[in-house]
Amino acid sequence: MGALILPTSGFVYVDTVTLIYTVETYSAYWPTLQPLWRAAQSGTLEVISSDLTLMEVLVGPLRNNDTALLATYEAVLLGSDMRLLPVTQNVLREAARLRATIPALRTPDAIHAATALLHGCALFVTNDTGFRRVPGLPIAILDDVLAAP
Repeated sequence: MGALILPTSGFVYVDTVTLIYTVETYSAYWPTLQPLWRAAQSGTLEVISSDLTLMEVLVGPLRNNDTALLATYEAVLLGSDMRLLPVTQNVLREAARLRATIPALRTPDAIHAATALLHGCALFVTNDTGFRRVPGLPIAILDDVLAAP
């Protein structure tokens, strides 16, 4: 099992699936993600995501009426270990440009990628291989990390 190579400083963007793996402590991914969250807690780097992530992760707990999980997501997303960035007009313009040039890129993914690109993220952590299509996005695919020696 490989290790997630973290930048020495800067922003690390986490997408929705990464937050789900973290909050719900998926056993396959949690050991790989722990160093990221320790670095965020120590202030070595800053973990960011889009406000869109809040909407995406709350759907499951709301659908299942899981108030405990709902509260946990709220605490993590609105706590001090990470920062959510707004979906601004600039983000939407960049997301539209990405969708126009990468037709297979879904709108939510375009918003995530645009947010990361516009904020100069040093790393984008995901498990969605579709983000490989986004030029200039420095991604770490969690399954690739796990498969590395």
